[in-house]
Amino acid sequence: MIVGADSDYAIERAFRKYLSVHPSIVALDFFPAQNLFLEYYRKSLFNKIRYRIGLSRILASINLGLLKRVDEFRPDMILFFKGMEIYPGTLKKLSLQGIKLVNYNPDNPFIFSGRGSGNRNVSRSVSLFDLYLSYDIEVCERLMKESNVVSGLLPFGFEIDERYFQSCGVVPEVIRTCFVGNPDKQRCDFINNIAGSGVKIDVYGNRWEKWPLHENISIKGYLQGLQLWEKLRAYRVQLNLLRPHNEHSHNMRTFEIPAIGGIQLAPDTPDHRLFFKPSEEIFLFNEITDCVDTINRLLALPVSEAEVIRIAARKRSVESGYSYRYRTEELVSLLEKYIYCKTPNEK
Repeated sequence: MIVGADSDYAIERAFRKYLSVHPSIVALDFFPAQNLFLEYYRKSLFNKIRYRIGLSRILASINLGLLKRVDEFRPDMILFFKGMEIYPGTLKKLSLQGIKLVNYNPDNPFIFSGRGSGNRNVSRSVSLFDLYLSYDIEVCERLMKESNVVSGLLPFGFEIDERYFQSCGVVPEVIRTCFVGNPDKQRCDFINNIAGSGVKIDVYGNRWEKWPLHENISIKGYLQGLQLWEKLRAYRVQLNLLRPHNEHSHNMRTFEIPAIGGIQLAPDTPDHRLFFKPSEEIFLFNEITDCVDTINRLLALPVSEAEVIRIAARKRSVESGYSYRYRTEELVSLLEKYIYCKTPNEK
């Protein structure tokens, strides 16, 4: 059973897709814990207030619903994505039934950089899982050392419909710099500094209008579906900024930009150097000055040279198995190793 979210940007949707047809999976069920919470929370201001002051029973209802669903489906393993809606007590009840519990947290269980990145349910439940998966090797090491929980590394990936890729390939190039994502103080400060150096930047996402921005920054709105992939592909420079909880590793955009054929400029981290070849498949920066210098150099490239970079980035993404189809195979291997204890030759 998978417990998580069912939305366009939920990575569990991709894992569900490939696990549902995987030969090692006898049956698969899904419990939309996050959808149930958001449906309640977004329904009215009254519901938001009740939840924030601790008077709402929505989480209790979700946890009872999960236990009922488990009684009906009888899974031998449950894969939780983050698990903000699930009580530690619920996990203990499931464990007592002999069900193996696995968590894949796309954020950092030790650092909450926003309201949606974690809560007490996440922090208090870490040690209750039989296996805790993370995209970040440093998080894996900390989980094993501080929480004494078995941990495995599962990087992010990409999931792009082939029709989207073909469609984006004919979109006219935009010789500008772009950032796709929602704002916070750290991101705004960085982008304002770049803009102050003379770089013109288009930003896409929610709530940018609430932040003070340099005159060289243009707010373009929210993107979804095909529009998102078109913008990631079209701009000459696609800026990727990491949040505090993953500033030493990578994020989802790390793989999405090159997979669609975008030219990525990202922080210089060990992960980025591991997954892509610097200055050929990805471009890296450490400080504002070298970020600006690289932007100007990329903007000045002839179209033919930019196309070579795009092709190399896409090729590396596909041939190195960075898609969620292959990440699912990595997931199954981790489950066989730590949960089902199969040897490499065992069927």
